[in-house]
This record gives sequence, structure tokens and C-alpha cells, in this order.
Amino acid sequence: MHTVVRGAGALGLTALLLTAATGCQGGGSSAVEPAPTSPSTGSSAAGATSSTGSPGAATGAAAQKLDWHACAAPSAAQGSGTAPAADWQCATLKAPLDHGKPDGRTIDLALIRSRAKDEQHRIGSLLFNFGGPGASGVATLPALASTYASLNTRYDLVSFDPRGVGASDGVTCLDDKATDDSATVDSTPGNPAAVKALDDSNARYVAACEHNSGAVLPYVDTESAARDMDLMRQVLGDRKLSYFGISYGTQLGGVYAHLFPQEVGRLVLDSVVDPTKDPQQSALGQAQGFQLALGDFMKACATQVGTSCPTGAGGDEGTAKIVALVQKLEQSPLPAADGRQLTATQAVTGIAGALYSQETWPVLAGGLTEAMRQGTGNTLLQLADGLNGRDAQGHYSNLNAANRAISCVDARQRYSDQDVEAQLPQFRAASPVFGDFTAWGLTGCTGWPVPGKADHPEVAAAGAAPILVVGTTGDPATPVEGARAMAQQLGAGVGVTVTLRGEGHGGYNTGNPCLKQTVDAYLLDGTVPADGTTCG
Repeated sequence: MHTVVRGAGALGLTALLLTAATGCQGGGSSAVEPAPTSPSTGSSAAGATSSTGSPGAATGAAAQKLDWHACAAPSAAQGSGTAPAADWQCATLKAPLDHGKPDGRTIDLALIRSRAKDEQHRIGSLLFNFGGPGASGVATLPALASTYASLNTRYDLVSFDPRGVGASDGVTCLDDKATDDSATVDSTPGNPAAVKALDDSNARYVAACEHNSGAVLPYVDTESAARDMDLMRQVLGDRKLSYFGISYGTQLGGVYAHLFPQEVGRLVLDSVVDPTKDPQQSALGQAQGFQLALGDFMKACATQVGTSCPTGAGGDEGTAKIVALVQKLEQSPLPAADGRQLTATQAVTGIAGALYSQETWPVLAGGLTEAMRQGTGNTLLQLADGLNGRDAQGHYSNLNAANRAISCVDARQRYSDQDVEAQLPQFRAASPVFGDFTAWGLTGCTGWPVPGKADHPEVAAAGAAPILVVGTTGDPATPVEGARAMAQQLGAGVGVTVTLRGEGHGGYNTGNPCLKQTVDAYLLDGTVPADGTTCG
């Protein structure tokens, strides 16, 4: 399990999005000026195949057009799958590898779009980032297209693989076999020998990343990705940026607003990363958030199926049953299909993955029943694979590699084994199930070959147009408090909070009618809801 957040599109579970209850309350609303309409002509391109091109390549907006063409099936690095339908188009944008050296080497960024269905009333482009960090927007947006159908009437839906992700010079670390092997290492060590084994495993991972992708590692930071988005805005022909960011995508959107406040059009930040917290505070918040979501799952399970529920009556009883399962797995992993085994780390990862969406709660109940009563680990292992970006053929996307690379170059903090051991009591108090895993995950950037850039992201955006900031009360990965903190940091008159009373990670994707109506009115009509609006 990792301490960094994952966007809804990064899970490999995109078909299992929850449906929430309706209801809306809040005061009046205001309006913002319509985002300027951009021409829908698509253009040219750059088309180079080398992700780090020769020095001096032209990367400015005026120097390139996009050559839109039919899309191929997602690559293994993007998460595999089938080619999107014919109405999807793909292109490659050239950006400076180092934005401080605009005439230097370049990086190729993969883009995808679906043109607005109502060309006569087209607003422009709506750019998406689905989080991670490390989620391939090129693979995810078509998979979730039906969720955004109402927005596709007047917007070109556009997404991209951020630098270091998927087809945009995706960071490469371990190969598939070595990644599978790393799952056998105890990620919650309880003695010096186990601590050393975890440290050695981490060192091998870091060395592989440096060996395979060392040239790009200094340049996959969030600020550089935000500058890429402004280049996209210009090349796409939009005078202002319209943007929908989920999970880590909210951090990316906040950084964009800080760098380019006058270019902000209509921005939605959904399931918000708290920009005021350092990695240790974020990890602790996630431990608390996942424990809260687990408690909600166990309560629902007990109510719906009674004594058949694998976690009994829930609460302390249910938590004790899951802790007992994890402890048993630390000693004796359970067999699974294809000769694989379910380890303690994979079990906790699978449980966490299922808590991202209320619709996967029945799958979680089945997986826990299988593990506790049948002695096999197939379902929990499949859930863990989805969160880790592993497909049915055993190939991994570069989700985890990109996740670590981006997180480690963004954050300045580096944590030692002693730091973690000192914090363990606090993490265990926050979550008997997830505490150890999130705490030890803090050592992931130890020994990283590139220094981190900042203690926390800068998102202050004085002078920007109103930005919608959406939080969900039962979100396990990005607790709702993060939305309030983001709105405050964006600045007075900029951050507008909307709260969904519900479960899961990604509010708009739940289909809640109140929230969907609120967000659509903002994006399509420029109607800004009252700050503090609540749906549920």
C-alpha cells in the first residue's frame, strides 16, 4: 500500500463506480463569464517519436500544431486495453524537457480528445487529469466517457499522459517479474532483519528507476506538468483553461492556478489533496480516511447480510477480524490462481482498492469471505492488482513507477526507518489495519536520486476566476478536510467549496444528481454555486 493518493481513473476499477443518493442544499448562485470559445480546427504535428528530442526543437504554441489521428490500443505502460471508438483522436505535443530551457531538449506528451457533439454551441476544450500521480489520461478518459457525456455536448473532452506517465516518456523501474517478486517483501517489518530486507528492496527499486529513467527523473514534477498544461491550452486554441482534476489532479490544477491565475477559466477540483500537509501528515490522514471507510463498509455489510458478513457486526469486532487475517498472512500467504500467493501487503492493498468505490463493497465482502473461510486469496489479489496497475497477463503499467517519481521530486522530505518507528504508535492509533502500511510507505523516497522541490505545493491564486472545490465526506484517500484547506489556500473569492455527503473517491463520478447538476451548471453555463453548498 502506498501513502500517495490515486485518482479514480488509476485503479483499473473504472467500471465499478458507485451511484450515490440525491439531494442538494445551499444558497443562491452567481455566474462567471463564459469561457472564450476556441476554434475547433485540429492541427498538425509534431509527431516525433523520440521523447527527448534534439536540442533546439521548436516547442512554443506558435511553432506547432497537433496532428490528430486514430488512436491505437493503450500500451502496457498505459494499462493495456482495447482501442477507443472511432470518435476519439490522438496526437503528440512537444514540450521542453526543462521549462527553464525552452530551446533545449524536448519531451513528447500523448494527448487524446473527443470533439464536442454540439459544434454550434462549442465552448472549447475541457482538459482532464485523473490523478495518481501516474494515471494515463489517454487510457482513462475513453473508459469513463459516459460519465462526462453531458459535458461532451459543448466541450472537446481532452486528456493526456503527464510527463513520466504512460506514453509520455513513462518512467521505468523494475520489470514485471521483479515487480511481482517485490510483493513478497514484508512492507511492515517487525524486526531488524525485516527492516533491512525492506530497505534493500527499496534500494533496488530506486536503482532501477535511476538506471532506466535517470534522464527524465528531475523533470517529472507537478510544476513542469502544470506548465505543460498551459502549453496545451495555447496549442488547443483556448484563451482560458477549462479543467477537471480528480485526486492528485486537484494538486496539479491548484499549482496551475498559482502559476497562471489570469488564464484560469472554469476549473473543477474533485477529491482534493490537502496542499497544506507534508507527506507524513497526508499519510496519517489517509490511514484515518481508509479506516473510516472500512468502518462504513463493515456497518453496511452487517446491516445487509447479517451473520454472513465476514467482518461480523463491524466496529472493533470487524477490525479485529481483519487484523487477524493480515497477521496470519504475514506468516502464511494464501494460495491464488496461476501459482501466485496473497501476501499481507497485497491483502491490505486490495482492501484499500475496494474502498475507493461503494460499488466494490460487495466484491470486498466476497474477497474477505474467500480469504477467511475458504483459504484462498484470488479476489483480494485481483483487487490489489487493479490498484497496482497489473493486468491479467501479468504486465504492469508504469503507474507505480510514475507515482513514486513524481511524488519524490515534488516533496522535499525524506524519512528514515527511525522516523517511521517513532511515528508508528500514532499511525496504529489512527488505523489498526492501514496504519503500519501507510507509515512504512513514507520510506519510499529515501535514497531517491533527485532532490525534492518543496515542503508542500503552492496553490495561492489571487485574481483567478472562481474554482469549484469538491469534497466527499466518506472519501478514504483524500479526506474531505482537504477540500476546505484547498479552497482557503486558493484565496478569498477563488475557492468555492461543494460537499457531497457520501462514500468513495471521486464525487462527480458517483452520479449524484445534485452534484452533477451543480458541476455541469458551472462548467456549461458559468453558474457559480454558493460557497458551502452540500449535496447528499
